[in-house]
Formats: sequence, structure tokens, C-alpha cells
Amino acid sequence: MTSSYDTDDVSAWLRLLDTPGVGIHTALRLLRTFGLPQQIFAHSYSELTQCVSETIAQALLAPPSPLTQERIARTLDWLAQPDNHLINLADESYPPLLLEMADPPALLYVRGRLSALVQPAIALVGSRQATLQGTQDAQHFARTLATAGLIVISGLASGIDAAAHRGALTAIDGQTIAVVGTGIDRVYPATHLALAHEIAQQGAIVSEFPLGTPPARHHFPQRNRIIAGLSRGVVVIEAAAQSGSLITARLASEMGREVFALPGSIHSPLAKGCHALIKQGAKLTESAEDILQELRLPLTATASPISKNTASEPILGGLIGHKPVTLDEICTHTGLDITQANAQLLHLELAGEVELMANGRYRRLN
Repeated sequence: MTSSYDTDDVSAWLRLLDTPGVGIHTALRLLRTFGLPQQIFAHSYSELTQCVSETIAQALLAPPSPLTQERIARTLDWLAQPDNHLINLADESYPPLLLEMADPPALLYVRGRLSALVQPAIALVGSRQATLQGTQDAQHFARTLATAGLIVISGLASGIDAAAHRGALTAIDGQTIAVVGTGIDRVYPATHLALAHEIAQQGAIVSEFPLGTPPARHHFPQRNRIIAGLSRGVVVIEAAAQSGSLITARLASEMGREVFALPGSIHSPLAKGCHALIKQGAKLTESAEDILQELRLPLTATASPISKNTASEPILGGLIGHKPVTLDEICTHTGLDITQANAQLLHLELAGEVELMANGRYRRLN
């Protein structure tokens, strides 16, 4: 295993998320209350029950099950291989845009380039049963947007997703990210094994699911929120009225991201979803240039959209002293909106630098 990973730290994160009853919301509550996983496990039963139920407190204090121990060993072996990464909420390399989500993944398994996760990105999604025209549109849009310096994100599914990945890979220095709904050591569909290998070489494959996790229907909406969260906008190319791509578009809209939709024939079932999005306020999109103009991006690489957030963290650190301050005061003095401020504060909390008090104010801990 590479020296950049602490075995005890990795084991504690995996044990926490493998604890029965601990989903992402419970994990976040425990992390906010007690600190990093190793600190959580160091607390007593009575202390834990102030935050979670008695059943979960007992599960947290129980020794790791044989299944959890096997999962930890398997993950450590996986991390020993080149270009495999595991990043947690407290890591500096964790994508800041995901911290703006209400339910950011506690762990991200990444195969490929970590740097791809913090560069400006656009998601291209659509039908698995894409037409030839839809496939060509996805490839053309992806190639143009990747040439302009955007990372193209999709879900490695058949149809539009695969076309988007392939289009980005054909651009000079084009990079693409595949967010998958399985363990990162599995490729679904299996026919995309070669494509997944190319993506990992020129970008990254990302999953929040433990190694070995098989595909399941309920995993894909979870995957879709990460696709939306990592992106500055979501482009929908061919989608039926009940398409899963509409979930990604809705999540993107709720996160304040731009939503774009390509129109189609009124007679085509695969245009129904896109037309519904346009009626709801999505940008009617006829070319990749429409997207770049809406995002105010030139046809060349641009600076990362998270630079403001990253630069603002020292400001937050300097603003918050031992005298408690409110979230409104932080926003007023930094110029950040509430979402951006919350993202930075979560990072500082997990790093043990600030504390959220019972009265809703923040104070410095060191």
C-alpha cells in the first residue's frame, strides 16, 4: 500500500460506513458531533446515544464483523495498486463542489486522475436506447466541450453516456469522468470494459459504493446526484418522459446548476423528457456554443469554478475566532452565499478547526 494512506484511518472510515444503521445522514451527524471516525469509536456508549439510537450506538462499539474486516483488507489491497485512490470528506483533495450538497458522499473511490475532480465540468446524460442522431450529437457536444477545457461527466451507461465519454476522449487533451453505480472494481455494462480503461487513463472513474458492489436499480439515483454535484451544468440529450436522466436534471436544478436540453421531433418518444425540461425552464440548446455562452466560458480552457471557494477558506479561518459568530455574519464578511459558506465550514469542522455550537454559532477550536 502507498504511504499516502494511513491504514488505521482507512479502516476507521470503512468500519463507520459498514456499521448497520449508519447511512450517509447518520454518518454526517456523527462526524459533525464527534470528529473523524477514529474519534467516534473512542467515545462511550452514553456519549454516542446523545447523537444516535441505542441500537446504532451498540453497533458502533461492537468489533468489526468478519465481512467488514474482509472489506477493509480488500480495499487496502486495491489502494496498493497504481492510480487507485480513496478520499474522504476531510481530505484536502475532496471535490469542494460536492461539499455544497446536503448529502455529500463520505467516501469516494477514484481510479485515475484525482485532479479531474476539481476542474470545471459539464455532465452529458440521456437515453440508454439512443438513436444514431442522439449518439452523434452526444459525441459532437462532448468533443467540443472537452476541447473548450471542460471535463465531461457521465454515467458509463449504454447510449448517450457512452457516446459522451467517447466524444470527450477524441478531443485533444480531452478528459472525462464516469460516475458509476457499482463498486469501482466492477464495470457495468461489461461491454464497456475497454471504455472504462480509457476513461481511467484520460480522466477518472468515481464511485461511492464499496468494492464488489453489484449493480442495483436504487444505486443509480444515488450516482446521479454525484454527476450533478460535480458539474457546473447538466445537458440532457434524448430522454423519454420517465427517463432517469430527468432525475439528474432535477437534482442539478435543486443544487443551483444549469440545466440544458436538446429539442427533438414532437413525434419522438425520446424527445418527451427534453421538451418537458424546456417547459420547466431548462435552456433550449442547439449547439455546444450555447452551453459555453450560458456558462460564460470561452472556447479554451478556463479557471476552476471552485477557485473562489478555495480562496475563501483562509478568510473563514481568519474571521472565526474564539468569539462565536453566526452564519449570516460569515456570509456578510466574506461575500460567500450560504451554500458556499456551509461547504467551507463543513471542511473546517471535519479538520477540527471550528465547532458548531448548540446556539448555531461557530467558534475556533485552536
